[in-house]
Amino acid sequence: MKATFYEGNKKLSLVDKEIEAPKEGDVRIKVAYAGVCGTDMHIYHGMMDGRVAIPLTIGHEMSGTVDAVGKEVTDYKIGDKVVVRPLDDRLAKPSDKGFNHICEELKFIGIDSPGAMQQYWNVPAFTLHKLPDTTDLKLAALVEPLSVATHDVRMSELKPNEYAVVLGGGPIGMLIALVAKEMGANVIISEVNESRITKAKEMGLEAVSPIETDLVAYVKDKTEGRLADVVFEVAGVQSTLDIMTEISGIRGRIVMVAIHGQPKPVNLFKFFWKELKLIGARVYEKEDYEKSIQLINDNKLPFSEMITGVESISKIQEVFEGIDKNPNGMKTLIDCQSV
Repeated sequence: MKATFYEGNKKLSLVDKEIEAPKEGDVRIKVAYAGVCGTDMHIYHGMMDGRVAIPLTIGHEMSGTVDAVGKEVTDYKIGDKVVVRPLDDRLAKPSDKGFNHICEELKFIGIDSPGAMQQYWNVPAFTLHKLPDTTDLKLAALVEPLSVATHDVRMSELKPNEYAVVLGGGPIGMLIALVAKEMGANVIISEVNESRITKAKEMGLEAVSPIETDLVAYVKDKTEGRLADVVFEVAGVQSTLDIMTEISGIRGRIVMVAIHGQPKPVNLFKFFWKELKLIGARVYEKEDYEKSIQLINDNKLPFSEMITGVESISKIQEVFEGIDKNPNGMKTLIDCQSV
């Protein structure tokens, strides 16, 4: 079989490997599609070399079918369409309080262990979610990032008719906006990139540039002065941290989606003055995956427009180089069976 390896220094190679039998409790998946996400690009740029065991097959957004099952696996059979929730929580402790998706010793599959950018992939059966037989496997490759969005929206406690502002119109921001709109909320995306603003509008979403528009005034006008009920901070830059407390209304909720590796200034006075809430949101739980699978199969949202392109696994190096040169796309998929 063909597998990819991240070798450091922005190099990805395609190698031949033996197809391995699944161990007890594992399932072998014939990977259909693997998505390239921001974390994969961070790895490509060497930003996670201290964590990733080089060489490593990376990737955690995927879809595929069960190809073989190990001993003691009874819930899956050959041919089942599946996706993987890439969280290995087997080292969870009582001090994690049952929130195993963010347990202290959590291992992220595709970063801390081999991932999906290969033709066949052995994973623990407990990470799988079964898909309906009619599921489009291209769209199913979006389940993992969509589950980030469904988790973020669930954590926000967003209600129908509330106003939500999404700060950042990249792939996750766009998916958050789609999920929020599907729930019946009024959604505004704030994004500086014109091509992403255009894409959002093509997908039926309201989007504005904070460079060209006074965002506080815009949100105030849209809400008759009430400002936003929920703000999703997705961009991860100081300017969005500065504006998130300004566009939040009284008792608004701010969901911190972006990863801030270093401490940043935040206007805490606004939290006092308006009784705001700051909510951390990280990865996803089982129910978020099930919600995402439902949304993909209902296919009422323009998920297909999230897919920028599909490329053969044999072009793995060119795919990452292309994303690096043109980061404005939404989601590139790797066809893992096309060589």
